Amino acid sequence: MKNLSKIFLIAFLFITLIKGAAYANGHAESGEEKKFSPGDLIMHHILDAHEWEFAHGLVLPLPVIIYSEKGLDVFSSSHLYHSPDRTYNGYRLNENDKIEAVDKSRTIYDISITKNVASMFISVAILVLIFIGIAKSYGKTKGKAPKGIQSFFEPIIMYIRDDIGKGTIGPKYERFMPYLLTVFFFIWFNNLLGLFPGGANLTGNIAVTFILALLTFLVTTLSANGNYWKHILWTPGVPLPLRIIILPIEIVGMFTKPFSLMVRLFANITAGHIIILSFLSLIFMFESFAVGFASTAFAVFMSLLELFVALLQAYVFTLLSAMYFASAVEEHHDHDYDHGH
Repeated sequence: MKNLSKIFLIAFLFITLIKGAAYANGHAESGEEKKFSPGDLIMHHILDAHEWEFAHGLVLPLPVIIYSEKGLDVFSSSHLYHSPDRTYNGYRLNENDKIEAVDKSRTIYDISITKNVASMFISVAILVLIFIGIAKSYGKTKGKAPKGIQSFFEPIIMYIRDDIGKGTIGPKYERFMPYLLTVFFFIWFNNLLGLFPGGANLTGNIAVTFILALLTFLVTTLSANGNYWKHILWTPGVPLPLRIIILPIEIVGMFTKPFSLMVRLFANITAGHIIILSFLSLIFMFESFAVGFASTAFAVFMSLLELFVALLQAYVFTLLSAMYFASAVEEHHDHDYDHGH
C-alpha cells in the first residue's frame, strides 16, 4: 500500500510538471514578441471550446453540429479555427469561441460536441465500464472478500449507503440510492479528470452544475409527501399572521437550496483551476528562477489539495441532496410530541 501511494504521488507530480511544461510551451516566444496575458491563459483553459487542446500543437478538432431553417449542418471545427477570419459555410466563431451565423437574420441552434460534452461522454463511459465490472465481480465473488477494483470502490459505496443514504434519509433511503451514487461518482470522476493536463473543466461549467442541481430539485419535489408541502405552504404551530409572512420565504427557500448547490460546486472547482493557473502564470510574468521555483511548488501543493477538494465537493453535493430528500419524505411526528407531554 505504501509503494502504491509513492507511485501515485510520483505520477501526480509528473502530471503537474507536464501541465506546467505544456503551458510554458504554449506561451513561449515564437519568432515575434507577444505579451503574456494571464487572463487569456486562464479563460482559455477553464472555458468550453469547439476543439480540445491537450497541449500546444496537440489539438483534437470536434464535430460542429448546427441546426437552422436550412436543416442540419455537420462539419469539423478545424474549418473554423484554421480559417483566417474564423468563418466557414456561413458560420463564424466569435472571440468567445461561440458559433454564430454570418447572416444575423438567421436563427441557429448550436448542438455541437464541445470539449465539455466530449469529456462528459468519456467520464460516463469510464463509469459504466467500471461499475459493470464491479457488478460482475459481485456475482463471481458472492460471499467472499472483494478483490481488485471492487475492493477499492466497495467501502466508498457502503459509506454512501450507510452514512449518507440510510443515516440522513432514514428507512426510505433505498429509492434514492441510485441517484446519490450516480451523482457522487459523476462529480468525483469529472473533478479528477479536470486536473489532468488538457482536461476539461466540466464541473466548473455553470450549465453542468445547474442541471445537477435541477435534478436534485426535481427528485426532491416529486418525492415530497403531504407533510413536506404542509410545512412549505401552511407552517403548522405558527400564528396566522406569521404564516402569511413565512409562506413566501418558504417558497423562495425551495429554489435557493438547489441554487446554492449549483453555485457551490461551480465556484469551488473553478476557483481551484484559477489558483493553479495563476501560480503558473507568475513564471512567465516575472521570468525569474526563484519565482518559477516557488510558483511551481505552490502549484503542486494546490494540485494535491485539489485532489481532496474533488472528493469533498462530490461528498458535499451528495450529502446536501440527501438532506433535501430527507426533508421531502419525513413523516409527521407532532402526535408523538403531544403524547410525550
